[in-house]
Amino acid sequence: MKTVNNLWHNLPSLTNGEDFSELLKCGNITIERIVSSNQPDDKIYCQNQDEWVILLEGKAQLKIKDDLINLQAGDYLFIPSQTLHQVVKTSVNCVWLAVHIYPYN
Repeated sequence: MKTVNNLWHNLPSLTNGEDFSELLKCGNITIERIVSSNQPDDKIYCQNQDEWVILLEGKAQLKIKDDLINLQAGDYLFIPSQTLHQVVKTSVNCVWLAVHIYPYN
């Protein structure tokens, strides 16, 4: 019998930064849950993989290249590989689902 998991179980309560939990890794795809505090890291990402991300709960602002993008629950976007991006603002305990699509080797 398959094990059933729940995205909302064991959500961390953060005072700063973000928590990344890998939910599935299959071939060149990784799916992770991200929980952000209202004080996200100031890290600028430039990843080797494409990323599709949806904000499930909360509000956030991303900087992608030179554009500021405001997100609310239900908003999603695609971030191509090698694109500079940063989480600028988040509300308390934002919950994201991210799908990382790695290049085939």
